[in-house]
Amino acid sequence: MKLKIQPVTTTEQIIETAQLASKIWHEYYITIISSDQIDYMVDKFQTVSAITDQIHNQGYEYYLMRQDNSTVGYLSVREEEEGKLFLSKFYIALEYRGNGYASESMAFLEQLCVDRKLSHIWLTVNRHNESSIAVYEKKGFRSIRELAADIGNGYVMDDFFMEKEI
Repeated sequence: MKLKIQPVTTTEQIIETAQLASKIWHEYYITIISSDQIDYMVDKFQTVSAITDQIHNQGYEYYLMRQDNSTVGYLSVREEEEGKLFLSKFYIALEYRGNGYASESMAFLEQLCVDRKLSHIWLTVNRHNESSIAVYEKKGFRSIRELAADIGNGYVMDDFFMEKEI
């Protein structure tokens, strides 16, 4: 059965997204950043209030990935003025990885770009996140530059800026 990618529009969907985000971030990032930093980043960027603000005030669109009756992951994007799509969040729960959902989701994003006449998808990824970098490279993204961003509380996001032409 094909993956369904559903826009997050209701309070219930925002709550589900925030719960999924906390689960995924805590199981995935623990090998890359500290538990304290994960807690800080989830509290700052992926709570119900943060996601609600991103959707209603910052131009972000969130999507839930569903397979049958299960939610397997989520995406967040924002259309940029330069005719590019910023892929802010792209997460699949551990138990669903390796089933082709990343490929189906990337095809969805590429079609979104075609439909909106956008020329590129860009993202940032932790430069120590080797498995995600490998997936993005396999999907046609290339590393453009490195960047470090202070996110407060003494934490820095140490990332690669990656981009794919559509």
